[in-house]
Order: sequence, then structure tokens, then C-alpha cells
Amino acid sequence: MSPQPIIQVKNLRRHFKVYQKQPGLMGSIKSLFKRKYKTVKAVDNISFEIKRGEVVGFIGQNGAGKTTTLKVLSGLLFPTAGEVSVLGFDPWDRKPEFQKQFSLIMGQKNQLWWDLPAMETFLLNKAIYEVPNDQFEQSLNKLVDLLQVRDILNIQVRKLSLGQRMKCELIAALLHNPQVLFLDEPTIGLDVVMQKALRDFIKAYNQEFNATIILTSHYMDDVKELCERAIIIDKGKLIFDGKLHNIIDKYARNKILSLVFSQAVTKQKLEKFGQVKEHKQNGSAYTATLLVPRKKAAAVASDLLKELPVEDLNIEEPPIEAIIREVFQSGNV
Repeated sequence: MSPQPIIQVKNLRRHFKVYQKQPGLMGSIKSLFKRKYKTVKAVDNISFEIKRGEVVGFIGQNGAGKTTTLKVLSGLLFPTAGEVSVLGFDPWDRKPEFQKQFSLIMGQKNQLWWDLPAMETFLLNKAIYEVPNDQFEQSLNKLVDLLQVRDILNIQVRKLSLGQRMKCELIAALLHNPQVLFLDEPTIGLDVVMQKALRDFIKAYNQEFNATIILTSHYMDDVKELCERAIIIDKGKLIFDGKLHNIIDKYARNKILSLVFSQAVTKQKLEKFGQVKEHKQNGSAYTATLLVPRKKAAAVASDLLKELPVEDLNIEEPPIEAIIREVFQSGNV
């Protein structure tokens, strides 16, 4: 018997009425007597279930409805229609028992007090969530060690780097050991080293606490490294829900062959093997990049090795960003 889903969403809709003002002075005068509104379907009849311990990538372009969905799941927005259950609660009832079991972390928002050390926010959250002293000390020490921030806990937040602040934001959100995490662009604005550090931490937290995580990100490395399952949403509609590798297999029609030659090879010679994406000489190094159909990649690589002065050859998958772009352009999965 499969376990009961932690998160259940059925036919969720969230619509907004947006005022449309005509430009100029006459538009302002007309609006005093008659206003025009447009209904925006931010979330349009989506359904999915998530089990305990799953890490799910919630993918979509800007305005697709990702953040709106997370706000409904966390109780910040009331749905227009549909049913939602998180940990067995209706989120918008905002019961304390529910609020103590989840966290919503938004990379573009912060909860730390700007002019105070991060430790002050941690103590405030301890009181808000009624975390016992022993649990607080244990959780704090574990999170501080995982994120390696012990030396900055008593420094004013405004004096910290963006990466240091984001680490402290995570600690503040996780001190009460939430069972469910809604992570909305948690690595936005961070350099690649810090992105990797936060991904490693999220993975470790999931394994340590068996936490259920929904992650939105424009950095596809976040999704690829953390999530086996992806939910893709476009213009408020769910267009894919399944294993991430399935979407890669279906839409990664080509493979990338990266080549290094021992001597110059003309672009014309390369074109018979595949689509030439790059062809250049840098000093005595001759390199090229080809796109070839994935089913023919091994055969093409073999032919290249036989016919051309290949010094090195790599066969790679295309970036996941390009694959997701194809999903959106097709509009049909």
C-alpha cells in the first residue's frame, strides 16, 4: 500500500482581476466612471500529489504560476477554486499546528532583521515557533555546521555577503525542523560556488529529515542535481508531471560532440558529420562542437575518429535549459 501523499492538489485555480487603465489624462477621467478589468488565470486547473521525502522541481517561465501555487500551498493566498491539502491541513486555515510544520523560503525576500545579527532573528523564531531549548540548540548547531557560518552569527546582517545572508535565511526557516519546504528561487543571485553549497545543503537536509521539498528555480543545475521528478507549468496550466529523465530523453533529440584536433580541419569537412555549432583555432589548438542525432552519436563519433585527426572527443547531453525550452515551444508533452 503506497503512503498517503503529504501534498494533494486537485483542480486548483487562482485567478486575479487586473485593472486596465487607458493611457493619458482622458483614460484617467474615464476610469472615474467606468473601469475595465481583465481576469488573469495565474493558476488554471492543475492537479498533482507529492509523497513524503520527495524533492520535486517546479519549473516554468516567468509568470507561469509557480510562485502563486507555492503561496496557495503555504496559505498566503486563497484559491479561486479547487482543493488543497498539505500535511492533512487546509493551508488557508492557517492553524498553528500547520504553520509549525512548513517553511516558505523565497530567494528575493528576507526575514532577517537588517540592522541586527542573524542570531537575534534565530532567537525570535525560536519564540514564535515555541521551539524547546534543547531542540533549538541541537538544530542550530547542526545547521550552522552544515552551512559553515558559525563565525558570522553575531555580525549585523547588512554587513554580510549575499551568500552569507542566504545561508542565514535558510537557518532561520529551518530551526523548527519543518516537514515541508517550499523553496522559491533559493539560489537566485548567488555565484556558482555558493549555488553548489546551497544545493549540497538542501540535499543533506532532505536526507537527514526526510523532508518533502518543492523547488522552483531558473537555474536548471538546481533541478537537475536535486530532483528526480519535475512538474512543468506554463501559463497556469500543468503540461508535464513525471521523471526528469523522461523529459530529457524525449526532448534531447541531439547530443553534443566536443572535438579537439591535432591539425586544422575545415568546417566543410565537419558539416557532413553533423550541425557545426562551433569551429575555431586558438593558437595551435583546433576545436569544434557538433550537434548530432542522439541515436547516431556513437556511429558518428566512430566515423570521426577514423576519418579525421581527432586528438580528443567527448559526447555530452545538451544543457537542460535547452531541453525545457523545447518543451515550452512544443506546448505538448
